[in-house]
Amino acid sequence: MKVTSTGVKNGIILEEYGGRGNQFNENGIPNYSLPFRVEGAPEGTVSLALVLEDKDACPVTGFVWIHWLAANITRFEIKENESCSTKDFIQGCNSFVSIQGGEQSKELSSFYSGMTPPDKDHVYELHVFALDCMLELENGFWLNELYQKMEGHILATDVCKGVYYKM
Repeated sequence: MKVTSTGVKNGIILEEYGGRGNQFNENGIPNYSLPFRVEGAPEGTVSLALVLEDKDACPVTGFVWIHWLAANITRFEIKENESCSTKDFIQGCNSFVSIQGGEQSKELSSFYSGMTPPDKDHVYELHVFALDCMLELENGFWLNELYQKMEGHILATDVCKGVYYKM
């Protein structure tokens, strides 16, 4: 299985998918979501799940920053900015719900949140999982819930990485 994104060129995430873009939620968080495509998903794939994370955030926040969680995706291509409008998959809470993220509401945090590296250039990882089932989750789920529900159901996984430059 291979995950690619037209929003990542030569290992660099394009500006519109983060803080230098031009679409933000009511709290000023960039929310123009990254597109991606999955090719070669294994036979028996029923759904996809994703985790978009920033491990370079650990020294700043004390944890891996979650930018996007989604599950029960039943197609192999997500177009740009679909996080704001989709009704055909569910989304979990990003890290802006945390104290370090300003305690944004769970409702506003259950979408894509774009890149805004505070200290240096960061590498962002889009992990996509091919699953043999739909997951019993609801909008606003947490990262740990996603991993618990995926356990024993992951057929394949791949990662698409890109750098977003410090603002």
